[in-house]
Amino acid sequence: MTFPTVEEIRALHERYAPSPVAFEVVYSHCEIVWRIAEDLLDGLNDTAMDRELVRAGSLLHDIGVYRLYDSAGDLDHKNYVRHGLLGHEILTAEGIPETLCRFCSCHTGVGLTKSDVICQQLPLPPADYLAITNEEKLVMYADKFHSKTTPPRFLTADAYAAYVSRFGHDKVDAFTLFRKTFGEPQVRTLAASYGQDLAG
Repeated sequence: MTFPTVEEIRALHERYAPSPVAFEVVYSHCEIVWRIAEDLLDGLNDTAMDRELVRAGSLLHDIGVYRLYDSAGDLDHKNYVRHGLLGHEILTAEGIPETLCRFCSCHTGVGLTKSDVICQQLPLPPADYLAITNEEKLVMYADKFHSKTTPPRFLTADAYAAYVSRFGHDKVDAFTLFRKTFGEPQVRTLAASYGQDLAG
């Protein structure tokens, strides 16, 4: 499979971003997730993992966030859980292969099940939105270590584990398994290099 280049992905972000501010928030986060994923990959030394797929998936995973900005530049937090599905729709319309589209729809939290959607009455079609491949799992996991809050910040593994605990023990168990599988990135070093705070 041929993946879009970094330049092509950046151009796609620029096309869908409703403002320079939105572009800076979302694209910078995607670049950081790519760096975190690379850091984790270096620690794994897993030659079976497709680095180009991880790069493209990291850089594209949050493109759906742009669809949640209103004309005043405010983000629709109530429907934020829809950003993955919206991103999947954007990439499908752009003719991007399903392999990459899934990085959008399957990275929320540590995975959303059909039961999660129904029980939590989430504004999504009832279905499983779960990372399946190792590349999808790695990008989803890397995403947990950086937040697009205002101002943006990095999170330690313990900070995210505490956050996700409010969604149930099964979510903590899933995150714990990812920690054991992929290890932990050097978030303290990354936070310092970006001049951002570190939670936890």
